[in-house]
Formats: sequence, C-alpha cells, structure tokens
Amino acid sequence: MIYNVYGDIMSINLEQNIQYIKGVGPAKALLLNKLGIFTVKDLMEYYPRVYEDRTRLKNISEFLNGEQALFIATVSSPVKTQRIRKNLVIYSTFVSDDTGVCKMTWYNQAYIKTKLIEGEKYLFYGKVDIGRSRASIDSSLIYSISDLDKIQGIYPIYSLTAGITQNYLFKLEDEIYNSDILIREIFTDEFRKKYSLAEVNYAMRNVHFPKDFNAINVARNRIIFEELFLFQLALMNIKNSGIGVKKNTIYKEVDLKPFLDLLPFELTNAQKNVVNEIRKDLTSDKVMNRLVQGDVGSGKTMVAALAMYMAVKNGYQASMMAPTTILANQHYDELSKYFEKLGISTAIITSSTTKKNKREIVEKLKNNEIDILIGTHSLIEDDICFNNLGMVITDEQHRFGVKQRMKLSTKGNTVETLVMTATPIPRTLAIILYGDLDLSIIDEMPPGRSPVITAVRDESSEDKINAFLKSQINEGRQIYVVCPLVEENEDLDLNSVNVLFERYKNDVFKDYSVEFLHGKMKNKEKDEIMQRFKENKINILISTTVIEVGISVSNATVMVIENADRFGLAALHQLRGRVGRGKYQSYCILKSSNRSVNARERLKIMEKSNSGFDIAEKDLELRGPGDFFGIRQSGMPEFKLANLLTDTSILKSSQEAAKELVQKDKNFELEENAKIKEALFEKFGEQLNNIAT
Repeated sequence: MIYNVYGDIMSINLEQNIQYIKGVGPAKALLLNKLGIFTVKDLMEYYPRVYEDRTRLKNISEFLNGEQALFIATVSSPVKTQRIRKNLVIYSTFVSDDTGVCKMTWYNQAYIKTKLIEGEKYLFYGKVDIGRSRASIDSSLIYSISDLDKIQGIYPIYSLTAGITQNYLFKLEDEIYNSDILIREIFTDEFRKKYSLAEVNYAMRNVHFPKDFNAINVARNRIIFEELFLFQLALMNIKNSGIGVKKNTIYKEVDLKPFLDLLPFELTNAQKNVVNEIRKDLTSDKVMNRLVQGDVGSGKTMVAALAMYMAVKNGYQASMMAPTTILANQHYDELSKYFEKLGISTAIITSSTTKKNKREIVEKLKNNEIDILIGTHSLIEDDICFNNLGMVITDEQHRFGVKQRMKLSTKGNTVETLVMTATPIPRTLAIILYGDLDLSIIDEMPPGRSPVITAVRDESSEDKINAFLKSQINEGRQIYVVCPLVEENEDLDLNSVNVLFERYKNDVFKDYSVEFLHGKMKNKEKDEIMQRFKENKINILISTTVIEVGISVSNATVMVIENADRFGLAALHQLRGRVGRGKYQSYCILKSSNRSVNARERLKIMEKSNSGFDIAEKDLELRGPGDFFGIRQSGMPEFKLANLLTDTSILKSSQEAAKELVQKDKNFELEENAKIKEALFEKFGEQLNNIAT
C-alpha cells in the first residue's frame, strides 16, 4: 500500500514518490534513488538482471563444480574467525548432510558468528567449488528452513546498492504487483498479434515473478521489443532531417596533391579509401552524412583535413568540433601549419578564447576571411555565424549529443557532415545507432608503429614497476599515470590523483618532475600543464581519464593505469592509445589487486589484443551498451532491459515495425498510434523533431 503523511491509505499512482510505499520512508528512498528508483513506475521497471534456478534441492554428494546449489545442511563445527589484515576478516565453518561435508566461508560478515549455531540445520545457496578433498562455497546465502517454500523456484536477482538487499527489493516489487495498478498498453491487439507480443501487464508481472523460464522469455521479448521500438522511432525522427536531402551546394573534383605533398608520410590504403568515399559523397547530389571509425592512431585527423581542404577549394567554409579544449588546440596546432602553407586561413574558438579575440574571429567568419574554424562546444553558441559554411566535422562524436551536432550543421545551408570516433563500435551496432550515416572504417595503422606491449600487474610488482618507470625517464621518455579518482574517498579503496601525486613527488619519484591533471581544474591551467608535458618539461603526468581523448605526445612511452579493473575495456584501449604514437617502443601497465576471476579475465583481453574492434566487441558483451561508451553515450537511452548485443533478433523486428509505422503514419495522426506517440514523447520529448505534440 501507499500512505500519505497522515497515514491514510492512498490509491497507487505510477508517478507517486517511492518514499510513500510501505516499508520505504525517507532514508530507504534515498538509497533506492541511487538505483534510479524515484517513483512507483521506476520500481515496476527495475527489472532483474539475471535469474537463479533454485527449483531443485540438492545433496552435498550431488554438487557439481561451478554450479549454484540450494541445499539443507547442519552446521557441524564452530564458526572460526581469521583476521588476515586490517580490512579482511574471514569466517568459516563446516556443514554436512547424510551424503557429505562442505566448507563454508564468508568475508567481513561478522554477523555469521551469531547467525549460525553448531548443530542447527539451515538452508544454504551458493556457488560450489570442488577441491581435491571436498566441496567448498564462498559467501553463501543463509535462510531458515521454514523459508524453503519462498526460496525454492526461479529467483530474480536485482542490481543493488549498499543498504538495499535482494529480499527487500523483492518484497517491494511484491507489494506493488499485488495492488490493482496497471501499466498502459500502447499496442493494439492487431499489432501485438502481428509481432507475437504478450500484453504489457502480463509481461511486467512475469519478468519479476516467473512461473518458469518460458514465461521469462515471453515477458522479456515484449518489454525489450517496446524499448527498442520506441528507440528506433526516436532515432528515425531525430536523424531524418538531413537524410537524402538534395543539396544546394555544388562540389567539383579537387586536386589533393598540393596538400599531400606537404605531408611527411604517405596515406595508408585505408585512409585513401575513406578519402575517396568522402570525395564521392561531396560530388553527389545528396548531402554527406558519414561516420568514420578508426582505431587510436589510425590517422582520422588527416582524413578530416583532406575533407576540409576539398570544401575550402570549392569555396566553402569548414568547421571541426572537438570535445575538449586540449584536443581542439592539438587539432589546430597540427592542421594550421599545413593550411597556412596553402593560403587557407584557420582559427580556433574555445572557452579559453578571450571575448576580444572571439569578436574578431566572428567578424572575420562573417566576412569570409576565415576558411576553417576549429573549436569545442563553443562553436554551437548563437553568436558564432559563418558566411558560407559547407562542411562540419565532429571529432569523438560520442561525446556530443545528436542535437549538438545538428545545431552546428544548421549554421550553413545543406551542410556536409562527417563524424569521427576512435571508440570502435561493432559494425552491427554502428548501423543501428547511426542508421542515417554511411559508415567508413580505417582499419589499418600507419607503417612503423609497434604495438603497445601491455601487462597486467598487482601490488606485489610495485617496486619493479617504479624501477622500470625510472629507467624509461632516464632514457628521455615520459610517463602517464591514470587514476579513477581525483581525491581520496574513504568508502572506495582506490588510488586518487591527489594522493598519488603527493607520494610520487615527495617520495618515490622525488628526483623527477611530477605533475597532475584532472577535469576539475580550469582550462587554462590544464592547457599549460599539457603544453609543458608536450615540451618534455614534465616526466610523469598523473591524471584522470581527462587525457583519454586524442592527446598526442610522441615522447610518452608508458601508460600506467591504477585500479584498471574499474575501467571498461574500451576506456582502457583509449588510454593505451595515448602512448605508442612515436618511434619508441611503448608500454601499458594495468595495475589491479582485484582477485575476481572476471576482473582478471577482462584485463587479460587487453594483454592479448591491440585491436580496438576486437576489444569493443568484448566490452559490449561484458558491460552492455550503456557503459560501452565509457561515459554514457549522449543522446543514447539507458535501456531498462534490452541489450543491443544479445537481443539482435528483437532489434531487427522492432526496427522493421518502426519503419513500417513511419511509412504509414509519419506524423502519428492515426488513432491506433496515439498511445505510441504519447509514449514516444514521454520517453524522448525534447529530442524529437517534426512531430506535433
């Protein structure tokens, strides 16, 4: 039930604050908020991440290695306590039934000493490890035998936060689903029949309280279909404004030789292929919308430079937007030296640009005295006006929302669009996310680049690692050290930039130049530090992932990543890409004390592969599409249940259904699509174009 502040029973409202559900209250509500649960609807849509099959009780003699087992056993020895170190206390005992003995172990769970009484029977559930002499289980769940009827069956497992248990969440879900509340059905009976979809309330209930695994599959199929269907409709709407648009601009073939002759290297075949694809786009009668994917260091910037050169030589202005001031400055420094020799004027605007300089640049832009403008988000501000903008390039596109990219394009007339990413996206996912964009891949590295040697190490290798770093610095090289935190956090046993900086500067590396960098610093300060690092005035730069995107210092040969298990594989690969950009052999050291098998296996993938595309596939598989982009993709929804990697068959059918609806009723004017339209606006509201509310 839900109660008001006077204790009176209220009717359940989907938008009702979660605080007023029985058993919640203000304190628990704050904890639930951490899980993204703010309302009754949020709770109903907080789906289990996996299910445990607890349908069968087992004897100890029937245990199989690696399985999750539900069993009844008697505690056959006192609980033993071992204090290993300051933050680790191990509690262990033996349990038995008529068929065998099993060792049980718990970590830092003091309540075990009073919970388990020698000679008493309990219901246990945990993962079995079969050793040489006997079975053992770590961190088993413990229940009273009287709970057997509640526990036996298919058990939903939810993601949790400190202070919220599985049992507590399960009871809350039960409280809501035993009320009379109903979720709105947005599909007609005819639509559901066509795509074999269950009714929404049946689906919601069976996701949380399934009778069998078939019911789970039917329920998940329905909920995932709706999530992906609405997502596809939103994508089609947001991105269709430039698709297939005939352009007013006219491009002629451009001789690229004057630009290419300035380069101290020859383009790779992969770069040449992408340049030719861009050339064909520009000389066609349709506006270019192209995504260029290329691994770290594959040469995307030169491809972008050639595209802008073609635009300028056809009489148009071009603009390139980067996500950080550091990266924008790097692009400007690298490209302007080529463009100046060709008589092409280049300027840069970032948050660091003074008001006076900005006014001068804007004035020159309007008068067509600037051909190419490079910058950050500052470029989309209303006062930035071009005379004849013909091309927009967005670097590290996943750092920008769809709306931001589109706003820059609207500063010209049928502007050619090129978006680039060094975060390799599996081809199938790229087609789904960027269905309106033609896809180009630079899958070849420039000659002479040696693969970065990657090694996973724990705290026992600390002295060896430090000695290696000193040897590299003594040879004239430089070091990056990346930490997951800026400041020390008592709740998290992780290295921070501030603490590590003090230790390195005053102790371990006191004879060397050590600096730090993080996102909370002012842009001017960050730029000054990066400039000093580029000039080899800093030996070791300790940073957060602010250095992840695009920064290029060819003399930096070692990337050390503290608590590497805390990062996604794609983020680790991006960080590793900061080294290996010069002629020297480079190294990436992944430091982790995480003993879990999954964490070690993930990091071993980095040791085995230097291919961003291989790593991207693994990262998507392991972390899901939301976390795959590091910081969650701007403009990309966080799916409640759908997984873009594993639910591809549902994705395809939802995509077909969305296309069919748009072809038939583009503006959602038919009565049968009214509820779909409402749901679409409820979920994506501000991002939608061209649909009347």
